[in-house]
Amino acid sequence: MQATVREFDATDGSGSVFFDDGTVGGFGPEVFAASGLRLLRRGQRVAIRRDPSGAITALNLATLPLPDAGTGPGAEAGPAP
Repeated sequence: MQATVREFDATDGSGSVFFDDGTVGGFGPEVFAASGLRLLRRGQRVAIRRDPSGAITALNLATLPLPDAGTGPGAEAGPAP
């Protein structure tokens, strides 16, 4: 799924996006930190993953792959490869 960055607070890493249907969703600093990105700008297209409740659990630039499902916020640590 993709969305457009609505706002981003570089001091804490939180922000919000516009989904393609025009609704707004927020993400916390833990989601941004897991992305490996350094900055987001208003209007950038991002790929996102949402959990069943609709909360954003992963994001990255639309041209880059999303982090593995097991590496985002709340993911349990698995065995080392």
